[in-house]
Amino acid sequence: MTRTTTAAEGLPRWRFTVDEIDRMTELGIFDEHERIELIGGEIVPMQSKGGPHERLRSTLNLYWARRLPDDLLFTPETTFRLSVDTFLEPDFVFYPKAGGWAGLTADTALLVVEIADSSLRYDLGRKAALYAGFGITELWVIDAVTRVTHVHRDPAPDGYRTIAVIPAGTVLVPDKMPALAVRLADLELH
Repeated sequence: MTRTTTAAEGLPRWRFTVDEIDRMTELGIFDEHERIELIGGEIVPMQSKGGPHERLRSTLNLYWARRLPDDLLFTPETTFRLSVDTFLEPDFVFYPKAGGWAGLTADTALLVVEIADSSLRYDLGRKAALYAGFGITELWVIDAVTRVTHVHRDPAPDGYRTIAVIPAGTVLVPDKMPALAVRLADLELH
């Protein structure tokens, strides 16, 4: 069972690094499958995934795996290290095959996808701002229930300059990977 508490505002808190979290996981302090993110050194528990989220993620995983060009890779549900004190757990990250997973950084990520049901507000707010601040060039936040996608492009330190809300019946085309275009309304969820 995950135990959380509300932060003691105004009081100093310990600032963790990604390496420290990795070490705590190795020692069994955190379970390997614990759903957490590290944001600016603070451990943030993630909300549990619902059925709509899991069905859409599984379906997109199969869809994109079948269409992935030879020069690209994608990793579902990876720990995406953005700095020494920040990692997020997006549903998908796409990047060039040449650098491999070891070369995955904010600069090499071509598309980050977050699928949200209970976390939609958080993903569109704080998480989108974090991704923009780290220079992620394209972020999709997909509502798992309606399949409406918020496409974020043109990152700036204070957020994305371009955000388009795309209905499920419209074809989504990744800016740097047109071969992976998808119309979410056409997907038969597994």
